[in-house]
Amino acid sequence: MKNKYCYPAVLQKDENGYAVWIPDIDGCNSFGETIAEAVASVNEALGLCIEVMTEKGKDIPEPSNPEDIKLEKGQFIAIVEFDWIEYQKKYCSKAVKKTLTIPMYLNELAEKEHINFSSVLREALENRLHIQ
Repeated sequence: MKNKYCYPAVLQKDENGYAVWIPDIDGCNSFGETIAEAVASVNEALGLCIEVMTEKGKDIPEPSNPEDIKLEKGQFIAIVEFDWIEYQKKYCSKAVKKTLTIPMYLNELAEKEHINFSSVLREALENRLHIQ
């Protein structure tokens, strides 16, 4: 699974604001009073859709070429950027307990320095996975 996606979204103005949907993802639609609100809300909807597809083991569709999307009168395209890692940080940051083994001398030295083992492991994993 990729970490970043750029999907074309179709927007259409109505009397209350902007309806928005991502043609590549069934059921991924939203609304906003402004274009910015519509794009932000469909970004959240996209996160939910990708999360559900991932949980069900479904493939995440590749984004369409915006030029290939047929628009009706009054519709236009906006590109929605989605970052899976940022979504996970925001909505899925529940702590998970892990048991690990380290050499005794490291444990004793770290405890003397009042080092937080969870913080060190998290920082090391983020560094190893190239997550800022």
